[in-house]
Amino acid sequence: MGGTGGGGTQAEKRPNEQLTSWFVRSGWSKGELARQVNRRARQMGANHISTDTSRVRRWLDGEQPREPIPRIMSELFSERFGCVVAVEDLGLRTAHQAPSVSGVDLPWTGDQTVDLISEFSRSDLMLARRGFLGTSLSLAAGPALIEPMQRWLVPTPAVPAVEPPTPIRRSGRLSGPELDLLESTTVMFRQWDAQCGGGLRRKAVVGQLHEVTDLLQEPQTEETRRRLFKIAAELAELAGWMSYDVGLQPTAQKYFVLALHAAKEGGDKPLGSYILSGMSRQMIHLGRPDDALELIHLAQYGSRDCATPRTQAMLYAMEARAYANMGQPSKTKRAVRMAEDTFADALEANEPEPDWIRFFSEAELNGENAHSYRDLAYVAGRSPTYASLAQPVMERAVELFAKDAEHQRSYALNLIGMATVHLLQKEPEQSVALAEKALGVARKVRSERVNTRLRKTLDSVVREFGEDNKLVDLTDRLARQLPEAAEAV
Repeated sequence: MGGTGGGGTQAEKRPNEQLTSWFVRSGWSKGELARQVNRRARQMGANHISTDTSRVRRWLDGEQPREPIPRIMSELFSERFGCVVAVEDLGLRTAHQAPSVSGVDLPWTGDQTVDLISEFSRSDLMLARRGFLGTSLSLAAGPALIEPMQRWLVPTPAVPAVEPPTPIRRSGRLSGPELDLLESTTVMFRQWDAQCGGGLRRKAVVGQLHEVTDLLQEPQTEETRRRLFKIAAELAELAGWMSYDVGLQPTAQKYFVLALHAAKEGGDKPLGSYILSGMSRQMIHLGRPDDALELIHLAQYGSRDCATPRTQAMLYAMEARAYANMGQPSKTKRAVRMAEDTFADALEANEPEPDWIRFFSEAELNGENAHSYRDLAYVAGRSPTYASLAQPVMERAVELFAKDAEHQRSYALNLIGMATVHLLQKEPEQSVALAEKALGVARKVRSERVNTRLRKTLDSVVREFGEDNKLVDLTDRLARQLPEAAEAV
């Protein structure tokens, strides 16, 4: 059975130095890596995979394993190091896959965008067990991600105006009230996500997205088609955000990419910039701040003449997060000031805003800027100077989110952020008290992102200051009340 995991000829073999480097740094033994590959294979239904230490040794010696092992190892090493470790980074090759589960360099055409969203959302609904669809995907990073996204700015070739034939199924035409209802349903899904986290209604959003692609495949007027593409873009972005929130990172990236394609077809550049900001946040989470910065600059450039001040403020705040994680204090502070000034302009202008940007409130602005200073403190070797800059801004964010019943996940994340600030200031008791408060909020939402940050914060307290009875009790309650990797539904 061990032979089912390998491939390649003897003539092709030479030691795989890239895989060997990652393997040595991981600290795993050959047996441990084999066990993890087998366990992940079983989770995704590939029960024919049965790897052992001799097979791992042959991979290190240059043997090329067959799919799905390269993608499984990409995911395992990415999780181990907290950053994107692509299949190519491991010196491995992947087999050709269908467009719905392959990379992010997709054709920028309307009909193919509809087909790809339809196929991917259907696959997600059918194979929605945690890890199944996600392990059939790989995360893109670096030029493989940035260069295809830059095509968002390339104008779509003009198509000669042709009077469409009268459709046989006139019932396929949507009325204005029906479109209004679809848009209001998307707003409702967004509210649910903010209140309850990404794990509670993800499947419902994916199902609604699939229904919208069905409508796009029917004869519609040009104006209706544009509105449907915008709805599809918002739903795909939300499906990506929810997937990111529950830890399905490759799935999230795929939805973000498809959302950007749909936003382009809908002619909505500000919405496209918002989608790129979500992709940027994911790259920061995955330890790729340089990619995050590229995505944010692409978003800013593409929407510079049409985004509202609130959207521009959000983009500046994300730019600050990227610079902070790159360890660039002066550029971080400049972006923070630009975010604050532009947000003040938004309040003064008081112009109509799309629903997707209304989340960016004073609380959110303070939360983002505080996290920028906090991240800068960690990158700068736990700098007390930057931690002291973060504290009053984070306190203000916590104060405002405590009054906001609609954004409970953000409240929990900022309580945890405040706990990490106290940890930087060597105040473990305050850190634990805030973590305990965050646990109470986290129980009300389904967010693996919140749960993971809470676990990491408590682990840091234990590592730096040791355990006491209160901390042991809190850790036990966390394990009971927030089990790891709850299934996304």
